[in-house]
Amino acid sequence: MKQAGSILIVDDNLDILTATRLLLKKHYNAVKTCHDPQQLATLIAQNDFDVIMLDMNFTQDAMSGQEGFDWLKTILSLDASIVVIMMTAYAEIKLAVEAIKAGASDFIAKPWQNDQLIATMAAAFSHSKSKKNIIQLTKKAQGLSQVLQGSEHPFLGESPAMLKVFSVIEKAAKTDANILILGESGTGKELAARAIHQGSLRANQTFISLDMGAIASELFESELFGHKKGAFTDAKTERIGRLELAKGGSLLLDELGNLPLPQQAKLLAALQNRQITPVGSEKTINIDIRLICASNNNLHQSVADKTFRQDLLYRVNTIEITLPPLRERKEDIPLLVNYYLKHFSHKYQQPISISAADMQRLTRYSWPGNIRELAHAIERAVILSESDKLDISSIIATNHSQALSAEGSSVLSDEDSAESLSATERFNLERVEKNTIIQALKHFKGNVSQAAKVLGLTRGALYRRLDKYEI
Repeated sequence: MKQAGSILIVDDNLDILTATRLLLKKHYNAVKTCHDPQQLATLIAQNDFDVIMLDMNFTQDAMSGQEGFDWLKTILSLDASIVVIMMTAYAEIKLAVEAIKAGASDFIAKPWQNDQLIATMAAAFSHSKSKKNIIQLTKKAQGLSQVLQGSEHPFLGESPAMLKVFSVIEKAAKTDANILILGESGTGKELAARAIHQGSLRANQTFISLDMGAIASELFESELFGHKKGAFTDAKTERIGRLELAKGGSLLLDELGNLPLPQQAKLLAALQNRQITPVGSEKTINIDIRLICASNNNLHQSVADKTFRQDLLYRVNTIEITLPPLRERKEDIPLLVNYYLKHFSHKYQQPISISAADMQRLTRYSWPGNIRELAHAIERAVILSESDKLDISSIIATNHSQALSAEGSSVLSDEDSAESLSATERFNLERVEKNTIIQALKHFKGNVSQAAKVLGLTRGALYRRLDKYEI
């Protein structure tokens, strides 16, 4: 049985072209030949070649192999996904090795054994498949980052881990399946949700996001289902719930793991019935949404701990996507650093660059707060910079202290200075975190949203800490 695939053989020796074509056409669907490399541009434009066998020497220059290098460069410039095998005489093997360094996939020496050529071609097709997949995924990743609506920053990544994520997003987005996005705080779950929405058939409709961790339990039904005027004491006007607002579009329920069990039951009923009843109303409303949920909790463990309903988990995770933490995709750190450095340099009208050595130091750092921490660290460093070079110490020194707590900081309050505390008190994580929150709220004059942003927390996460520390 012939293998699907297209091959082009380029050589000015007609006997070699004929013999090679007769051999390979027994194994592959499409085999073309070309005796004049000047036709390469036209042939590549008109065909989708997987592999090209290219001679190193032609009649104009029968000895140096330079023509082969030139045509190799031409092929790769026209289509970088094509795998090129160089054909060479025994005496030119050194040149063939140089050609591989220049981008060729392999070489085969003339004259060859038929079995050897078949094996070389099989390896080339395997390489071609991998190469095309990587190029396709990279293009999809770039496309996803460009079409996000309502997001200040793009969804960036070039690492193998993120390419896998982009691939799953691209496949899942085309369906209406419920999707659960898992990952540590700051890994970009909302960006992933927006990418799913933009890749769906609902892309032209509304994308609504709701932070479940920031909703007081008594306001849950009002936020999600809406309420009628006068439904309760503070219901001075009618309110449309998020499930209705997202009609025809997508709804992201963020921090789903923080939803108490009673509210989980109400959400499950709404999702199962595809209907809601606003508070204070007897009229049911049909809902039509693409549901996307996100959590930094291990919901499977929460089910085992009986703090999350198993039937709700089944309902929301038809497709499950886990975003890798930044420490598992270090290849992306330079990309992210450069992006945020450019962004904040422009924002604060302060052109700043970073040295290669400092970039390596940032790449080695574990970034427990993930992308959110990195973005805030770069912003802080740009603001505090006194030259056109990034002050790496303002990032490393602060963030190594922050590594003690993924969402905390090492800043002490005026009342609890390092000199006035014992070592035990000074390094108590809860005291450090509490004092940092107090300092942030003081700095922003009680503005919770701004304090949460600079601390690298969501509003819901900050509210829970305010309650925990009785601030």
